[in-house]
Amino acid sequence: MSICQSIYFLSEATAHVVDEQVSGSLPAPSLSPTGHLVVAVCLGFIGTFGFLNNFVVLALFCRYRALRSPMNVLLVSISVSDLLVSTLGTPFSFAASTQGRWLIGRAGCVWYGFINACLGIVSLISLAVLSYERYCTMLAPTVADGRDYGPALAGVCFSWLYSVAWTVPPLLGWSRYGPEGPGTTCSVDWKTQTPNNISYIVCLFTFCLVLPFGVIVYSYGKLLQAIRQVRSVNSLVSRRREQRVLLMVVTMVACYLVCWLPYGVAALLSTFGPRDLLTPEASIMPSLLAKSSTVINPVIYIFMNRQPNYLFVQLSLRCSSEPAFTPRGERWRCK
Repeated sequence: MSICQSIYFLSEATAHVVDEQVSGSLPAPSLSPTGHLVVAVCLGFIGTFGFLNNFVVLALFCRYRALRSPMNVLLVSISVSDLLVSTLGTPFSFAASTQGRWLIGRAGCVWYGFINACLGIVSLISLAVLSYERYCTMLAPTVADGRDYGPALAGVCFSWLYSVAWTVPPLLGWSRYGPEGPGTTCSVDWKTQTPNNISYIVCLFTFCLVLPFGVIVYSYGKLLQAIRQVRSVNSLVSRRREQRVLLMVVTMVACYLVCWLPYGVAALLSTFGPRDLLTPEASIMPSLLAKSSTVINPVIYIFMNRQPNYLFVQLSLRCSSEPAFTPRGERWRCK
């Protein structure tokens, strides 16, 4: 009997060790059941409307040729990344919040952290590329060719490759992905204060936050300066159109800052501040605010851009099959 008991306890210990290696040392739940329920409701709202809003943007882009401009290609790239977050990321944190704990183990936590970090950086870099594209377009001596998609596609490829380049290192040993906040979401390990981890976080913030925002501030600063200096009556109509586009993109960037700046500050405080400076309750709000950017960007694009707004209304009203005209005078039909 003693031999059987020894074999039993040995097998139980081995199973426990294997389970720890697979699932990792995930933190125990630190929010009350009511707190987890509130977070789950917020994530459910963000996931649902993030998916629907970005799906509408992509549907409009696919349905109407009038929207297929080079600048809109960059906006579509942002919508694709936000849609993927709503599809591949938010459902897992929502499910974890409903149960009060992370459900898919250490490997799932690493996967979740990588996906959300990569797609979030894609949106930020795309906004920086978009601001530089607006800067080059408005200051160009000639009217830009609306059929030249080369620069826009190059910008999209750059945004995605740049993001992948900065989010793969934690998978290879430079820092790591792990649980954050109350243990129902995962991200870059902000709390481990080792040279390996801190060096990655410093580089991540420098090249994926400070540098893109420097490009954005420089580009829009020059654009605003150029707009104030315009005195040509002949270009009044085109300049007003450019100003509307500029207002839309600036608003999108401002909202992105509002969504992501608190999260960035909270992450830096977790890395360089005292270990217990941020409680899980205090850290969950910046995380939710950052995730809400997937809902806000498509709303700005539809309601601040006259042409998508017009086409969205027509699509929503299920317009008749008679020929109609877009604001640019292009014919189309609703089926």
